[in-house]
Formats: sequence, structure tokens, C-alpha cells
Amino acid sequence: MNRNTSTMTVKELLKSRYFRFGLVALLYTLWVIWLDNYWFLLGLIVIFDMHITRKVNWTFWKKRDVKSYKKSTEWIDALIFAVIAATLIRMFFIEAYTIPTSSMEKSLLVGDYLFVSKVSYGPKLPNTPLSFPFAHHTMPLTSKTPSYLEWIKNPYKRIAGFGDVKRNDVVVFNFPAGDTVIWKMQDQDYYSIVRNYADDLKMRDVKQGSKLKSFNRYKAEARKYIWDNFDMTVRPPDKRENYIKRCVAIPGDSLVIKHGQVFINGKEQKHFEKMQYNYFVKTDGGKINSRHLDKMNIAMADRNFSPARSLYQMPLTQENVERIKQLPNVISVTRYENTNPSLASHYIFPFTPDFDWTEDNFGPLWIAKKGATVKLTTQNLPIYERIIDVYEGHDLEVRDDKIFIDGNVSNKYTFNMDYYFMMGDNRHSSADSRFWGFVPEDHIVGKAVFIWLSLDKDKRFPGKIRWNRLFRSIH
Repeated sequence: MNRNTSTMTVKELLKSRYFRFGLVALLYTLWVIWLDNYWFLLGLIVIFDMHITRKVNWTFWKKRDVKSYKKSTEWIDALIFAVIAATLIRMFFIEAYTIPTSSMEKSLLVGDYLFVSKVSYGPKLPNTPLSFPFAHHTMPLTSKTPSYLEWIKNPYKRIAGFGDVKRNDVVVFNFPAGDTVIWKMQDQDYYSIVRNYADDLKMRDVKQGSKLKSFNRYKAEARKYIWDNFDMTVRPPDKRENYIKRCVAIPGDSLVIKHGQVFINGKEQKHFEKMQYNYFVKTDGGKINSRHLDKMNIAMADRNFSPARSLYQMPLTQENVERIKQLPNVISVTRYENTNPSLASHYIFPFTPDFDWTEDNFGPLWIAKKGATVKLTTQNLPIYERIIDVYEGHDLEVRDDKIFIDGNVSNKYTFNMDYYFMMGDNRHSSADSRFWGFVPEDHIVGKAVFIWLSLDKDKRFPGKIRWNRLFRSIH
């Protein structure tokens, strides 16, 4: 009898509106403390009314005190709960992500579906909270209708997480150069398009024998032409494209790349097992048997063969290099290296011939750190000008070889944020920091933690499922 009475008491407690109010209020208060915004404590009034006083009908789509609801009402309840719960989970805890390009192969493959942890580095609160659920920057079934409204614009804020970005973490972030987008060319970097068109204008003047202008003048002409002839949009940081790369250098590090090998603070970066470079594979005239390449998991799109030269150009891991060398019709295997900085100056950061850097020979470059002060000169300004002007929002200008920040002559600058240097593991097929510079801390989204599904686009179902990659952690 006592046992039954005790059981009934527990059931009654769980059904008690005061118990439910206390539990929800506790969880809500902990969430407010995590947000570090105590204005949200006013929400306790709503929670109290929903559970105790019930003066306001917060579920306005159904009548109160009706015991039998229509199926449609139950579906509305379930849908609203699901949307709110999924939105909160996606915003504060974990988000799904798909690998669309080969920039991280073979560590991550095209067709990998990942979960990205927001709590690893602390969730970043939305800059644009008025947004259509589950749409990143464009409304579903449209080509250029924004999925967000900028009526409310919040400054950058990141709440507490489990740690900071570490070297060699695989990180998802908002594309820093994705602030300006040409609608018809969304898959291309706007600033690269401007520089390429400016280079075309310069080459035109060279061919015509016209007087050459400064490259900044050509860029200004290119920029005006693009804005006059294409539909454009400007996106806030949280609505820029999501990229995934490996963080190779953290704030305060010094980075150098020599012959494709990364050095951080003078120490050689460890060679990741699945990291790739582009190689030239010379054969005795014929193609390599496709079954050999299938066993090496070399995608069809990567098997670039020139019959006239009996030459493949393929991205290969070190393991695959050794395996290809053993094939009977392979004569030589040579790694590609760009040794011509004169051709790289308009597409390699910081986009000036004053730095003879290429994707394979780059730096030394110091990674900007919050609170650190750097001496500014007109020589090193190209490295930090986007940080000062765009990411940290100052008015930057150079007049008569003098640097002006917010109207004042300056020869130094103190950084307000931390910055990172990201690179893809597919070193010759990755648009990364070598091509657009630093990643600011306010663009960091989260850490890639594990693969939950992987599909091979070159195969048919069910063979396209890569069973050996399911539920694998990411390193």
C-alpha cells in the first residue's frame, strides 16, 4: 500500500504544474546565464503565466480547456515544437554540414555528411536573428531571394564553449571574402573576379601600347564595371558561405611554406596521412588501368590524362604515390610546385608583387592576435589592410605614403580580434587562406566532429554508400 501511494505521489509530482514550472524555469535560467544576457530573465514572466497563472493564451492557434483536439491542431503543435527545438539545437549545439568540394581530400571526401559542434569553441550568436528556419542565406526554391532580414543587426558575440580553436583542428567558418557576391557567379570569389578583370584591362593596354596605370586604378575600373553590369548583394558575416578547412596557424603564430611544406614557429607541420598534393605521372604511352586507380579511391574527375604527352596530373596521398610508382607502365612521378611568383601576385595573398609568394612558397607571415600591436608601413599594409578596414571597421587611407586610420596618421595598429590561417588538406586544389588571407574569430562557426553519412557520386545506390566512413570521428 505504501509502495503504491509513493508511486502515485511521484506521478502526481511530475504532473504538477508547479514542478513543471520549476523545471522549465531552472533550465531557462541556466540558458540565460550561458547567454550572459540577463534581459532574457523577463521571459520567466511568460513561463510563469504559461504554467501557473494562465492569463494569456500563448498557444493562440487552439482553444483552451478543450480536451479533444483536431488532428490538424496536434500536427501544428508538433511542427512548432520541432522547428523551435531544431533551431535551438542547430544554433547552440550541433549542425549538419555537407562536403561539396575536394579541398579537404582525402581527409574528407566529396559526399561526406558531417556534424559540426557549436559548443567546441562556443556558439556564435546570430548577427541577423530575423531569418527563415533552416535556410542559410537564400530562400528555398529561389535563386537570389535572401532568407534573412537586416532590420535587427547584432554585434559579434560568442558565448562560452569547451575551448579555443587549436592547430590542426578541422574548422567550419563563414567565408571571409564572401561579403560581396555576384548573383550569377556565387561560386566565385568576388575579389578574385575584380583582380582578374583588372589584370585583363592591364593586358589590353600592354597589347595596345597604351600608357599603363597603377593596378589600383585598374581594380577601380574593374569594380565599377562589375557593379554597373551585374546584380550584386552584400551579406553579413553569419550569412556568408560555409567553408571547411584545417586550421594550420592560430593567433600569434608565424607561418612559412617552403616547397609545399608548412612550418609553424620554425617547426615542420606534421604530415597528415590523407593529405594530398598534385603530381605529374608519366607513363610509357598508355593509360593506367582504371581498377588500380579505383583501389586508390582516386575520383574520376581527378584522372586528368594527356594522351599527347602520356601524362597524368592527379592529386595523390603519399601512400598512393608509392603505389603508383610500382605500376609497370609508370615511368616517373613528380610533385607539382609553383616556383613563379610573378604569375601568382594577383591571386596569392596579399595580392601585390612586393611579396614573391606562391601557394607552395609562402611567408613568413605573422598571424594577427587580439591585443597585439603591429608596426605599420606602406610595405606591410597589404597584409593587414583588410583586417583594419573591413573586419574591424576602421576608415583606412594612404595619402602621400602616410597611413591614415579614422583620419589620423598612424604607424601602428592594435588588433581587436583573433585571426586564423586555414588550409585544405588537398593542398593544390583548395581555395584557402593562401588565396584570401586571414579568418577572423567572428567568422568561426564550429568544429567538425564526425561523419554520419558518406555517398560516392561516382557510384550507384547501394554501392555509393561508403560504409567504412559512417560514424567516423574527424581528425
